[in-house]
Amino acid sequence: MGRRRKKKQYLEIIETEIESLDYQCRGVSHVNDKAVFIDGALTDEKVSFKYFSKYKNYDEAVVEEVIEASKYRVEPKCAHFMMCGGCSLQHMETQYQIESKQAQLLEQFSQIGKVQPAEVLAPLTGNSWSYRRKARLGVRYVHKKEKVLVGFREKRNSFIAELDQCEILHPMVGENLKSLAELIGRLSVYNQIPQIEVAVADNRTDLIFRVLVELNDADKQIMRDYMVETSFNILIQEAGPDSIYFLGDQDDYLNYVIPEYDVMVYFKAQDFTQVNVEMNQQMVRQAMQLLDPQKDEVILDLFCGLGNFTMPIARFAKSVVGVEGDQSLIDRAQKNAEMNGLSNINYFVDDLFSETLNSQWFNQRYDKVLLDPPRSGAIQWVSQLNKNKPRRIVYVSCNPSTLARDADVLVNEKGYKLISAGVMDMFPHTTHVESMALFEI
Repeated sequence: MGRRRKKKQYLEIIETEIESLDYQCRGVSHVNDKAVFIDGALTDEKVSFKYFSKYKNYDEAVVEEVIEASKYRVEPKCAHFMMCGGCSLQHMETQYQIESKQAQLLEQFSQIGKVQPAEVLAPLTGNSWSYRRKARLGVRYVHKKEKVLVGFREKRNSFIAELDQCEILHPMVGENLKSLAELIGRLSVYNQIPQIEVAVADNRTDLIFRVLVELNDADKQIMRDYMVETSFNILIQEAGPDSIYFLGDQDDYLNYVIPEYDVMVYFKAQDFTQVNVEMNQQMVRQAMQLLDPQKDEVILDLFCGLGNFTMPIARFAKSVVGVEGDQSLIDRAQKNAEMNGLSNINYFVDDLFSETLNSQWFNQRYDKVLLDPPRSGAIQWVSQLNKNKPRRIVYVSCNPSTLARDADVLVNEKGYKLISAGVMDMFPHTTHVESMALFEI
């Protein structure tokens, strides 16, 4: 077995002025006519930096000292900010964060999509701390420290950051990282647990412990006692997703409410849900305003998941068709519709990344469409949109570059107009950009 290649160390410290921010909100400068992307730097600052990676056309670096600070620079709230990779923008004033993301969205529309929205929507913002309800936390026993660490990975490496608490996680979890580490340290399998998946719902908090070996009875009892002490609900995953089981008596669904539309969404800890409940409510409200469903309309919801958008739409439309590629999500979406008393929804399981969409749902005529694809976007559906075009499309995106790519096709090939677009602060203090766009024909 070959030795792991050591990462090259760069010792030189260089001063420079920051010209702008890139799409990851890193400071951009040029040294000897070569672009340098600098973590922790802001536009118009003078900083000293140290390289950590060099490439043919650009280099990457990190701030050593801020010599002249931007007016948008603030003191990070988290004591672990410079080390932990859970978030990367705490040094940037929150309003400036969202303005930078809005500018990034518009730049992507211009450069990739060759289009601009007729109206720029005001950013949706909310509480920027203690907002994160879904997360995957790394776990590692560190021999040199003789202790277990639970948290996010450090910046630019695979080590687990040693955290006292996390300011962006929901307090139920963010204030219990040391407690979770101590729990694992008491188990016989303390070095066989690589991950904890977190799901904080309205009714309880579930933690899925990924365990590489089978738990013995003593370990199970230690975890059950911990559940009583903390009110956490612990699940165990010893193999694939189908192996997940409840350690305690709680085996019912988690849930969250979208009160404005009288909808309760039931889900399991391993299901995809939005990490930020407050922003999800604002997002659904804005999507509903843009879509404006009417009692005589048939509406399509693509990448529908558990029905986060489908069910609010169904409260106002004649009927809704929801399509998703995951059978287990569709099963729960159907259950959600039943539990919420909605009988005007038809769900289909289909591969929305297929180059030849020709299913029953695809060949129907729809008045309007809402789509909320993953980071890869929805180019397959957009490219095949030739007949029976819906007159209105609301596109919810978690990747501005693929949204801009799909907007190029919708506007410049399919004849739609980009009416409006704007960003949503779903992930404060991170470089993640969530946005929404309205297209009409």
